[in-house]
Amino acid sequence: MDVKEFSGKTVDDALTAATVALGVTSDKLDYEVVEKGSSGILGIGAKDAVIKVSLKGEKDEAEKTAATTAVSEEKSEKKESLDDPSQAIDIISDFLKDVFSSMNLEVEIICEYDEEDNTINVDLKGPEMGIIIGKRGQTLDSLQYLTNLALNRKVDTYTRVKLDTEDYRRRRKETLENLARNCAYKAKRTKRSVSLEAMNPYERRIIHYALQDDEYVTTHSEGEEPYRHVVINLKK
Repeated sequence: MDVKEFSGKTVDDALTAATVALGVTSDKLDYEVVEKGSSGILGIGAKDAVIKVSLKGEKDEAEKTAATTAVSEEKSEKKESLDDPSQAIDIISDFLKDVFSSMNLEVEIICEYDEEDNTINVDLKGPEMGIIIGKRGQTLDSLQYLTNLALNRKVDTYTRVKLDTEDYRRRRKETLENLARNCAYKAKRTKRSVSLEAMNPYERRIIHYALQDDEYVTTHSEGEEPYRHVVINLKK
C-alpha cells in the first residue's frame, strides 16, 4: 500500500478514518502528522488535522511480498458454511481477543445470537471501557466495522455484528434524540435553520427519525463525509 493521507477535525479523528478505510486496527498502522489542525477563533481559521498513513512493515520489500501472497491465498480460500451461530461467535471472540491483547486491555466478551435479525450482539465488559468507546463512540464504531469484516470474510452467509459496552448505544441514542428536540425548538423559536455537528450515518438517522413526525420542522443532511451533518429547517 502506498502512503495515503487522511484528515479529520483532530489527529485522532483522522486516524479513525484511516482504520475504517483500510480495514485494520490502529496498531497496524504507521502514521506521520502533517498538520495538527486547529479550531481557530470562534470557528474562523479552523484547519483539519492531516496525517500520512502506511501499513506497518511495508517499507520492507520482503514483508510486502509476503503480505501480497497472504492476501492472494485468502481470496482463494473457500468460505466456511455457517451452519451453527457458535461458529460465528468463535470467530468474533478470537478476533476481539487478539485486538484487546494488542491493546493490553482486559475485556470480557459476551456474545448473543439474535435469530430474527441474523445479528450477533456483542457486549464488552471491563475496567477501561472508555478507551474502547472513544470520542463520541468513534473507536467502538471502528471496532464494530472491523469485527464485521473479520467475520464475514470467513463465512458464506452474511451475519451482522453489533458491539456495545456499558449500554453506550442506548445512552447515545437518547442523547441524540434530546439534542434533536432541543434544536427543533431552537429553530421554531428563532425561525432560523439549525445545523448540527458532523455525525456518522447511523447518528444522522437517529436525528431524522426523532423529528420525522414534527409538524413544524423538516430535516436533511448536507456536506461530504466525514463532515456530513443534519440541518433542521422550519416547514414552509
